Amino acid sequence: MKVSFLARLGLAGALLLSATACEKDLLDQVNPNLPFTEQSWKTSDDAVRASVANYAGLQGLGMYRRWLNFAFDLRDDTGFSQSPWGELADFTRFVQVNYDFEVSRDIWRDHYRTIFRSNQILANVPGIQMDATLQKRVLAEARFLRALSYYNLVSLYGNVPLVLQYSTNLNQSSPQGTEAQVWSQIFSDLQAAQADLPVSYTGNNVGRATKGAATTLLGKAYMQNRRWADAQAQFAQVIAPASGYDLEPAYTNNFRHTTENNRESIFEVQFSDVNRGGNDAAGGPDATSSQGGQRSQFWGIPGTPEIQGQPGTGFAGAGFGDGELRPWVVREFLQEPAANGQRDPRLAATAFYNRRDQTQFASSLPIDADTLVYGVGFVTRYRRDARNLGRVYYRKYATDYYRTFEDFDSPINQRVMRFADVLLLQAEALNEQGQTAAAVPLINRVRNRAGLGDLPASASASQAAMRMQLMHERITELTGEGVRWFDLQRWGLLDNQTTVDQLKARDPDFTTFVPGKSRLLPIPQSEVDLNRLAQNPNYN
Repeated sequence: MKVSFLARLGLAGALLLSATACEKDLLDQVNPNLPFTEQSWKTSDDAVRASVANYAGLQGLGMYRRWLNFAFDLRDDTGFSQSPWGELADFTRFVQVNYDFEVSRDIWRDHYRTIFRSNQILANVPGIQMDATLQKRVLAEARFLRALSYYNLVSLYGNVPLVLQYSTNLNQSSPQGTEAQVWSQIFSDLQAAQADLPVSYTGNNVGRATKGAATTLLGKAYMQNRRWADAQAQFAQVIAPASGYDLEPAYTNNFRHTTENNRESIFEVQFSDVNRGGNDAAGGPDATSSQGGQRSQFWGIPGTPEIQGQPGTGFAGAGFGDGELRPWVVREFLQEPAANGQRDPRLAATAFYNRRDQTQFASSLPIDADTLVYGVGFVTRYRRDARNLGRVYYRKYATDYYRTFEDFDSPINQRVMRFADVLLLQAEALNEQGQTAAAVPLINRVRNRAGLGDLPASASASQAAMRMQLMHERITELTGEGVRWFDLQRWGLLDNQTTVDQLKARDPDFTTFVPGKSRLLPIPQSEVDLNRLAQNPNYN
């Protein structure tokens, strides 16, 4: 699906009118090439093209191409921003004065764009005479993408409109659902999708939603609602050998374009650098838009200026440096060695940092080789730049393993769900039901793949001890993958001042976090005004 599936983003593009400037009633001319609704939704090809266009929504700026990375990874306690764009940096610090701020506006817009397309498919495809199995699959994919969209929206905005019917009536509005109602709809969509999605795909269809993707997302939705037994039942299906999922032998296979859609991947957003669009500010996923990811451009390491009169002392930057990791994350990795006595190898795959810094990162573990940062060692690059030498940058999804620069068209697919996360979530679900011993082998599978030994007995001495261990394991395995914000919500760490103070101790940005308010973003003010929505609590 990497190129050919994405290249078939049919349904739509802007077509030029062929007419002269002196022609009377120019603006009233009918474009004979423009497809109308009554001309569409006739064949199975129409249904498949609509489905492909629906997946294209995941590439929107407000979805996985750019802004979701900021909303999830930089607003949790592992990441932060010192962007010179003050409004963007404030967004990651729970300060938003303009409720129509571009980032929040785009997230809302692009998720509802995908929901609109899903509803359009669900309304029109049942009336097409086509192969019954394919028809069921297209409908199930639409339900999955609608559920995924609402999964993100309810976690970011809370009480959002439940738009479940296709309509082109601009005066029609949908009721604003409670969080419980939105979650109920997510459960319903995923349960319906499970029955009709295939276990796997071949050829150009690889990358579409599978039964495993719907089952995993349903399990994750149950986890967010602390329905431990229900989540356990879903994850058990994914973990069963018959599912075909397993851990990749190399951890880094999960973050490179050369090893995408592998056996550890359950669902990923397909990106490509074949159709290069650069900084697509409009965010429109159409046939001429970029199909590349932009996270690495925004979070890529900054450059260093050349010292006057000393050629060769400066290095070009790879990105804007808008996203950084908190130093405590590095220290979390350094708490225990790998089985060979070296540092946890996942640290080098997760972060660019100064390995020789014994002030921030004091450790008795051997200092591993200075990772090349776009062709130059981190210390070499910043040896005359004390500020950057002390900073920690994201390495996951960086393209440094095959080139020396970043741009707006990264070809690396974004992994939305992967098998290692399922193993750790299943361990958590079991532990919360008092089955602590049963959680141990699941965690050990993740640790052993990374080269670490089995859990020490102390980690499973009690349910409380296992909770703490799982928090550690999820940091070392999943940092920078958009799941930490969901963890903080599920663990109740955003609910009261006492737990927020714990987060503040390692992330100063939580100084401005207000319990009862900051867990949710403000609903865009334009949506509140036009659709008469109730704004989220404590946003005036």
